[in-house]
Amino acid sequence: MIDSSHLAARSRSLALHLLSRLKLRHLAWPLFVLAFWYYLSVYGLPYANDVVFLWLMAALIAASVHSGGRRGWLYVLRDWIPVMAVVWVYSLLRGYGAHTPWPPHYAPQIAFDEVLGFGETWTVRLQDWLYHPGNPQWYDYAAVTVYMSHFFAVFVILAVLWKRDHARFRHFLGCYLAMTAIGFATYVLYPADPPWLAGLEHHMPTVDRVVNTVLNDSGLPRAGTIFENGSKFANDVAAMPSLHAAYPMVIALFFWPLAGRKLRVLLAAYPLAMAFTLVYGAEHFIIDILVGWAFAWAMVALVNRIVARRAAARAVKEAAVEPAVEPTVPVG
Repeated sequence: MIDSSHLAARSRSLALHLLSRLKLRHLAWPLFVLAFWYYLSVYGLPYANDVVFLWLMAALIAASVHSGGRRGWLYVLRDWIPVMAVVWVYSLLRGYGAHTPWPPHYAPQIAFDEVLGFGETWTVRLQDWLYHPGNPQWYDYAAVTVYMSHFFAVFVILAVLWKRDHARFRHFLGCYLAMTAIGFATYVLYPADPPWLAGLEHHMPTVDRVVNTVLNDSGLPRAGTIFENGSKFANDVAAMPSLHAAYPMVIALFFWPLAGRKLRVLLAAYPLAMAFTLVYGAEHFIIDILVGWAFAWAMVALVNRIVARRAAARAVKEAAVEPAVEPTVPVG
């Protein structure tokens, strides 16, 4: 005979458990938004890799909890902590890459840009035409927006792909890591001055770092990094190639084959807008951008080939293990 009191206690326990899970599901996004708003109000806009990663992971965990997945947050940690570790190691090595035994280069970049600018670099020309110190124009704010997107675009795309198409997530992650690796190798082998630094060292006319100046004058707080501490992570001569230019090109090349007409317009506009921002803002020479685009094409093509070969090998393997289907013989 079933004990009614015991059954009632179990029912209450189950109801409380379901109610707690239901509340947690509904609280996941409000808690995330509240925490993010508090962080923005106290520390400012996050733009360092580690901080962006942590907030993206928190958003993915909130989405997993909200969807009711019992182990979704574990998959977030499984897939994203290794990525964060790789980017953190890159940041550390990038800082040490500033201390190479050979001096940074500047003359080839200046000479190349002066040829394209008919005797003057385009950074100097654009700032002479457009820049008004102390009186930022609408395009200066647009340049800040485009420049700052570098710190978010790739990671947001990775997060979306992780939720929607895990195979594409791994594919795009491979392109990103390959581009980052070849960028670091070039920084070590060919340290290079950006235009603003070449100007400070009197190798060319002095130019302003437009994005940095506008941000400082605006008073907009910017959150610092959590794990990257001190100047050991800074590398002012990591200008060749421009990863700011390379990543938008990686995005464009990755999504272009399956993109519609409207999306292709955006994919083409983003690298061009970033290139203008970098040259006008004195962050990179034109040759830095062209090399970044070339490296992006090479790395995306390489990763695409590796992915295609693995898919072909997997298809052959699956076909080999499938049991042969014997033809049916009609009876009669």
